[in-house]
Amino acid sequence: MAKQPVRVLVTGAAGQIGYALVPMIARGVMLGPDQPVILHMLDIAPAAEALNGVKMELVDAAFPLLKGVVATTDVVEACTEVNIAVMVGGFPRKEGMERKDVMSKNVAIYKSQASALEKHAAANCKVLVVANPANTNALILKEFAPSIPEKNISCLTRLDHNRALGQVSERLNVPVSDVKNVIIWGNHSSTQYPDVNHASVKTPAGEKPVRALVANDEWLHGEFITTVQQRGAAIIKARKLSSALSAASSACDHIRDWVLGTPEGTWVSMGVYSDGSYNVPAGLIYSFPVTCRNGEWTIVQGLPIDALSRKKLDLTAEELTEEKELAYSCLS
Repeated sequence: MAKQPVRVLVTGAAGQIGYALVPMIARGVMLGPDQPVILHMLDIAPAAEALNGVKMELVDAAFPLLKGVVATTDVVEACTEVNIAVMVGGFPRKEGMERKDVMSKNVAIYKSQASALEKHAAANCKVLVVANPANTNALILKEFAPSIPEKNISCLTRLDHNRALGQVSERLNVPVSDVKNVIIWGNHSSTQYPDVNHASVKTPAGEKPVRALVANDEWLHGEFITTVQQRGAAIIKARKLSSALSAASSACDHIRDWVLGTPEGTWVSMGVYSDGSYNVPAGLIYSFPVTCRNGEWTIVQGLPIDALSRKKLDLTAEELTEEKELAYSCLS
């Protein structure tokens, strides 16, 4: 029997990431090759014509899984009955802007979108925040959509996770699919901590620890971490545009694993609501290693944390605490 279509909202759908993301969703990359979808695309009024152009292209591509397209500048229409919301739209930091200015703009955007999701989304709607500052935008959304369970609100650190896998793969000259269980701890910012202490690589002789195979702590503690932390800036420098293809692909990975489950023995990184695990302050949206099953994520527990890692986990938590205070000051 054919599956019922899932309604997927993409905000900022006429933008770069949106333009890369919507065909992936329509092709089944996010929810699987047998799951029909209805795309809801939202953007701001000045982008209405470009948004309509994206809708025209989706029609022209004749995706078999795409059962309908809603393209709108009306937040209520966009959010009505959606099962999954991918929040790509946000206010970018511009030259000369203070962090508080960016935060107050995003607080206003996320307050309005959270209220619409709260009132009009389908029950048990899953929300992924992509727009920066992603962790804190997700926290604001949670604040203004109190009936959406905290376990249903997450932010994207899968892009950083995938970047870390890619760096290890290139360093060891192995397929990226053979590398697993890197971790991104903390904020989707330059304080994030890419951690390979528990990561492994599939070899002909069985799984081997990344740290032993790399056999270069100087690289792992230095260049590896800074490359992953600053990869977004490096791409902007090279392309003169921010990451779009990789961000869209990792958003699909995030939702697919969340909905369909992670492979046995594998974890992924998701920005989720902290319950105090690993001595991270409760009440932050913080990136942890998680496994997913039956549409639910669970933080991987009991991993040993060495002194260097502890310091880095605390540093990124401090930044998130400051961001949270800044965001809440914009609410008053």
